[in-house]
Amino acid sequence: MGAGVCAFSTTRHGGYSKGSYAEFNINPYCGDTQENVNLNRQAICQYLNIPSSRLVVPHQVHGTEVRVVDSAFLSSSTMQQAQYLEGVDALATQEYDVLIGVSTADCVPILAYDEPHHLISAIHAGWKGTQQRIAAKAVSYFVSHFSTDPQQLKIVLGPSIGPADFEVGEDVYDAFAKASFSMDQITLRKGSKWHIDLWKAITLQLQEAGVPASRIYVSGISTYSHVDNYFSARRLTIHSGRIFSGIILKNMNK
Repeated sequence: MGAGVCAFSTTRHGGYSKGSYAEFNINPYCGDTQENVNLNRQAICQYLNIPSSRLVVPHQVHGTEVRVVDSAFLSSSTMQQAQYLEGVDALATQEYDVLIGVSTADCVPILAYDEPHHLISAIHAGWKGTQQRIAAKAVSYFVSHFSTDPQQLKIVLGPSIGPADFEVGEDVYDAFAKASFSMDQITLRKGSKWHIDLWKAITLQLQEAGVPASRIYVSGISTYSHVDNYFSARRLTIHSGRIFSGIILKNMNK
């Protein structure tokens, strides 16, 4: 995504977790043992050559809250950090060597980079967050707090449930329709069931927020169809691991 920037999504492989959490899960909120979560966290931090204190993951609630990880946050206590990260679905930072990220298992992880302002962000967009336009709200936050030019943003949508697999009920369809989404562009009909294209819904709202289509990359990997490599709550139940999609600004002058 740019010199000094590393952005990625983990697979299920190469970690310490067992059973439906196997193998690489760093999310402590989904039922995995704290010991295995800690071992996996240590492994990712060692790989990126950062201390574990500089791995920052929020406790997501399918909302639209954006929080900034800055020097004040990094110098605060563990309890203060946990409180700050509670109920948060999007993180942003300009700090070097700080890995921010979100946990997903069918929801859409969005990683963003504003190169002129040395700003990175990780956003969690499930169907509720997408319907509430968290991606567009995050861009608006960057504009107002960091003077971001949306046309300069680079954005990646990571592995998540694809439109062919995301079957929804009438309640979800109606929620998007009431939120004024262009339903002919974000839905498809398979038999008697509606399917929603979260990738398209997010892409459209990012474009409406001023991000050029050419600067939005969609991985196109459906977690539901590729459950051997990626966690999928629909396939494995919510009592399973989570993909970690992270982004870090590496200090190239070290």
